[in-house]
Amino acid sequence: MLLHDSLGCVELWRSFPEKLAAATGRRIVAYDRLGFGRSDPHPGRLGIDFVGEEGRSTVPQLCDRLGIGDFIACGHSVGGGMAVETAAQWPGRCRALVTIAAQAFVEDRTLEGISVAQRDLEGPGNIARLARYHGDKTRWVIDAWIETWLSPAFASWTIDQPLAGVRCPVLAVHGELDEYGSARHPQRIAEGRGEALILPGIGHVPHREAEDVLVEAIAGFLSLLLPTGEKVPAGE
Repeated sequence: MLLHDSLGCVELWRSFPEKLAAATGRRIVAYDRLGFGRSDPHPGRLGIDFVGEEGRSTVPQLCDRLGIGDFIACGHSVGGGMAVETAAQWPGRCRALVTIAAQAFVEDRTLEGISVAQRDLEGPGNIARLARYHGDKTRWVIDAWIETWLSPAFASWTIDQPLAGVRCPVLAVHGELDEYGSARHPQRIAEGRGEALILPGIGHVPHREAEDVLVEAIAGFLSLLLPTGEKVPAGE
């Protein structure tokens, strides 16, 4: 199950889901969160607990609708935090957790990166580019990301509490040059739970910057979870 980032949607995963499915032999489910991509408009503002709310409310509804039993949670950026929350909420069903460029807390480097992006996004070219994916919801998508993360009320956010409830194997992937977070994030996510994999020369979007490397890393990680000959449970 793929959970996208703050400006993302299904289309912005590009060829990654297809390649991951081919490499792992597993069913890949990606969806547009409410307010993003081809989903309905969000009725209001994101709540401060929106990361945890995705795992508590949206994921179980999605599983029920699509008949998903056991699953692997995989998220990019804030979607990685949502994947952590999902793994913690559903320890009996989440077989593994993969985070890609995820944040584990609000770091100065994260806020600096968002501030730079805020200036860049004011350019009409960038807004038009995002509008190809989000349509009339584009302004809401941008404001939801920037206003939430730069809000003083969000400054104390961490994923430490849900991390304590994660019971499955973890792979935390992070780009060495990630402009939104240092290596402290994957290290905190993986500590005592799995592996932190730092990709040299890669920034915040490994699934576009080093797609084949990322696919190979995830496929290798997942191949260790099921012994040879064991059938992948229905719904994965």
